Amino acid sequence: MMIHELHPAEGSSKAAKRKGRGHGSGNGKTAGYGHKGQKARSGVKKAGFEGGQMPLQRRLPKRGFNNIFATVYTTVKLSDLEKFEAGSVVDANALLEKGIIKKVNDGVKVLGNGTLTKALTVKVSAYTASAKESIEKAGGKAEVI
Repeated sequence: MMIHELHPAEGSSKAAKRKGRGHGSGNGKTAGYGHKGQKARSGVKKAGFEGGQMPLQRRLPKRGFNNIFATVYTTVKLSDLEKFEAGSVVDANALLEKGIIKKVNDGVKVLGNGTLTKALTVKVSAYTASAKESIEKAGGKAEVI
C-alpha cells in the first residue's frame, strides 16, 4: 500500500459547508447568519458568553485541587484478612473473590486497623508500617508487588 492510495473510510468525512459563495449555493449573502443583529456580527461567538450576565464558570466557587496523577489505592483493614485460612496467599484476586474489595484501583494497600492472628502471605502494592509489623509478628510474610 502506498501513501497516495490511502483514503478515509466511507461516510467518515464530510466536505465543509462553503458559506458566502453566492445565493445559488443556498448559503450566500448573509452566510446563514440572517440580517443584522448581534449574532450576525463578527467576534460574537465567545464561549460561555451570556449577554453580559455573569457567566456560569465565574459564578461557581472554585475550591481545592484535584491531583489527576495521584495513586489511588483500595484499602483493606488487617481485621478483614482474618477471613482467610492460615497459610494462604492473599493478593488482589483473592480479596476480590472473597468480596472484601469491589475493585482494584491502582493497587491494594493494607492498613493497620485491627489485629491479625493467622500466618498469611500477603502480596499487595503497599502497607502501613503497623500493618507490615503485625503481619510479620503473626508469622506471615508481607510482600510488595
